Amino acid sequence: MSTASQYKSVEVRPHKRPGYVMSLKGDVLKIPLGWELLPPGDPALSRRIKKAHDTWVIKVQKGRRLQSKGILSDKVVINRLREELKRERADPKYQKKLDAGRARRAQQEVEYKAEFICAVRQFLQFSERYVIYEKVMAQLITEHAIPVGSKTVARTQMITLEKRAEAATIAWMRHQTTAYDSMKIARVKGARREVRRELAAESRKLLSHYRSEAPYEALGNCPLYQVLDEKSSL
Repeated sequence: MSTASQYKSVEVRPHKRPGYVMSLKGDVLKIPLGWELLPPGDPALSRRIKKAHDTWVIKVQKGRRLQSKGILSDKVVINRLREELKRERADPKYQKKLDAGRARRAQQEVEYKAEFICAVRQFLQFSERYVIYEKVMAQLITEHAIPVGSKTVARTQMITLEKRAEAATIAWMRHQTTAYDSMKIARVKGARREVRRELAAESRKLLSHYRSEAPYEALGNCPLYQVLDEKSSL
């Protein structure tokens, strides 16, 4: 049975003074003697180091996200594990295992894409009159939402597949059928959330037209209709 690592991985921020970093509480910390920075780019090596020794993960703010600048840890440990990993990667068995893992993940993505499209269509539930638009819309939303690394709601495991499909649909509509991307939203706590809530209500109302048997003429200048009609004709 696996046990928790005895080593700690602490998130820190860069500091203007060489040889120092800053804790999340604002404390200035001296980098321990014998430690060095391992730049980002080799997740496998980073994971092994975190299991083998204490680490400080340096992150910087980039817009609304945090970006890793690498990890600080004992130089001897970093070099030892780097060489161990290098020898493993030179073994043909390692490459075979790597290829098998990639093939397995690729197949899982294919299966997830099919499941997600079905979940989106289940949420949309357009009438028979507009079923072609339902198919097109589900495809567009899925292609946008599920790529690995996209960091969209479709990649979270915190909510059900049905909730992911619903949230991804509303998010896609926010960017495709509203003026959200060009809106000037006050930098006040909760303001953006409130705007999104209002736009979500508009999007749900818009979807109701496609769930009914309303004639095409009733759609008028519907922004969703314009997007889907163009895509469905390609």
